[in-house]
Amino acid sequence: MFKAEYFFARILLPFLAGISLCYFLADRNLLIISLFAAVIILSILLFSNIFYKKYNLYKVKGGIGVLIFLFFFCFGGFLCMMHKDELKSDYFANQKFTYLKAWVNNEPQQSGNILRFMVTTTKGYKNNLSKKVSGKLLLAMKLDSLKPVKVKYGDELLISADYQSIEGPKNPAEFDFKAWLAAQNIYQQAFITQSNLAKTGKIKGNIILSFALKLRQRAVEKYRKLIKNDAAYSVASTLVLGYRADLDKETRTNFINTGTMHSLSVSGAHVGIIYLILNYCLQFLNKNKKLIWLKPILICLLIWGYALLTGLSPSVVRAAIMLSIFIFAKSFTKSKNGYNILAFAAFLQLLFNPFLIFHVGFQLSYIAVFGLLYLQPKIYQTIYIKNKWLDKFWNLTALSLAAQLATFPIAIYYFHQFPVYFLLGNLFISVPLVLMMYLGILVLIPGLSFLAPIFEWTIKITNTVLHFIASLPFSTFNAIWITFVQFLLLSFAFGLFIYAITKFKKRFLFLSLMIFVIYQTLVLKDDMEKKNQHRIVFFSLKKNYAAAFIKGNSAILVTDLNPQDKNYQFSIQPALDEAQITDLKTTKLDKDTVLKQFALTEQQLIFNTFRIFLLDKRLNYKTIANPVTFDVIWINNTPNYKLDSLSEKIKFSTLLIDATNRSYRAEEYENFYSSTNKEVINLKKQSAFLVDLNKRDEPN
Repeated sequence: MFKAEYFFARILLPFLAGISLCYFLADRNLLIISLFAAVIILSILLFSNIFYKKYNLYKVKGGIGVLIFLFFFCFGGFLCMMHKDELKSDYFANQKFTYLKAWVNNEPQQSGNILRFMVTTTKGYKNNLSKKVSGKLLLAMKLDSLKPVKVKYGDELLISADYQSIEGPKNPAEFDFKAWLAAQNIYQQAFITQSNLAKTGKIKGNIILSFALKLRQRAVEKYRKLIKNDAAYSVASTLVLGYRADLDKETRTNFINTGTMHSLSVSGAHVGIIYLILNYCLQFLNKNKKLIWLKPILICLLIWGYALLTGLSPSVVRAAIMLSIFIFAKSFTKSKNGYNILAFAAFLQLLFNPFLIFHVGFQLSYIAVFGLLYLQPKIYQTIYIKNKWLDKFWNLTALSLAAQLATFPIAIYYFHQFPVYFLLGNLFISVPLVLMMYLGILVLIPGLSFLAPIFEWTIKITNTVLHFIASLPFSTFNAIWITFVQFLLLSFAFGLFIYAITKFKKRFLFLSLMIFVIYQTLVLKDDMEKKNQHRIVFFSLKKNYAAAFIKGNSAILVTDLNPQDKNYQFSIQPALDEAQITDLKTTKLDKDTVLKQFALTEQQLIFNTFRIFLLDKRLNYKTIANPVTFDVIWINNTPNYKLDSLSEKIKFSTLLIDATNRSYRAEEYENFYSSTNKEVINLKKQSAFLVDLNKRDEPN
């Protein structure tokens, strides 16, 4: 049942299932249960192996196979929970410490006057006592404009910080920053100033990683000296070295909209290009039987040398591990099965870090390689071409199609878009990418800096062509939102369809069509719900206000944010895309606006029958003459208005405090009305306030 040729390919699925399930159900009791279950099952398996012939256990080999699956399921769950810092008894957030000793475990990133970095805690101090602790903490430090402190990987620090649990998304369809950090084993964050931090002068961390980051920084600095064009410099640093700090938005958008973002993200494709040239240059070793063993070792060493140059970027390390395993497996073992080698590479990485399964890069990498192994030969064999160069072109096309088809469902689920001209973009960039990779490495070698103008010119031409492709009509289908269930159905339908076509299996073809019908039914149901939606979304923001008044696929957005603002793009745009808004009108609270079913005038906002009273500075020191009734009082921009006057003059059910109000005034309103039956929504602290007008209009 478990042939060596497919062993890891078979056990990987239960192993992944155990990790996935226990990641969400993680608990100390479950940790103990999974350990005992794994030990008991392993004992049974060892016993059956020892006495296999004596008791004729071949008769129950099916049961033994099930036990092997169960063992790896339990083992995966146990590993996952052992890796989870929150379950450890010495986790620093289990109690509040006055000070923490920690070391910087990543390369700090600066945005404006804020420096963000992660630290690994080692000691906690409270009441003159110290305690050994563990766990990671995300820090955002406000830099002094006159004397900014410099922090680098490995620096040991003493930190005075009021750390808090990381909050989940507060607005509809907002990026789940909490889940993203949890996949990196980070659950706490703190905002500090330079006065809250002191360096001990000691250096901790991994010596090799520290060296790699310094090496990459020197390479980035050399690019800055050699390349004059800012866009070309940012592409060079990102594409060759994986340094993305200086990448501008326009360049990034061009690569995304042409489906070539993978070429800009240093990953498997780049490592593959390095492998191709190394394999070609070291071909002479194949002729010498005594030295043939040296070739895979040299290739792997040089690939890891490139990984060092990129600062041991996680995606490059992942690709280097995968390729190293492939090279050694193909060179020194009897097993030549690509699927088993791929599964073995994934298994090894998950042994080290089970949380990798939740990293988008990890998922895309392995799915893309699986697509290349399974789909590329089948696509390539559909057309026979005699001409040598046309055949190479078709082979390249088949590679691009295989990778894109394999990652199609997951790319839509995570990135909510599909580049129409992905084939054109990938076919174009294949040659410049190889040139840019080789030139980018060569110009870093002393004495070869004269190649920098050619390197820069290649990047500029590439950027120009990609910008042209991205500017073509209908270049991208945007705002494609599918649920997790829909993603699973689409993946199964797509996978079964490809399998049925390649294997000529009618049963699987019929099954794939049935699953696709279910998927399409759910999509149509969502579309109908969006067409019939009638609701208001009051967004939770840091310093601004925004409210979307939605009717079907149309919306009126009331906000003081510009569409190009980062807060708009992060908190508002995803909600509008997910709601399938195709007709959007924007206005502000201080601008009178009268539209069909919507009116904003004289401190009142009316959407159909829903009435909102706007209380802002325009009503300072004024009084309301006659009692009025509203559904919501919207307090904006810290008005000076007596709290007791509101209840006397206005009948309302909900008090809404947006983020433009000062914190002390917002707390005053909250405290004043906390003892009443009024609903108080403070959008500075709480999640978005949603009003479903369809339910409100339903008869009781």
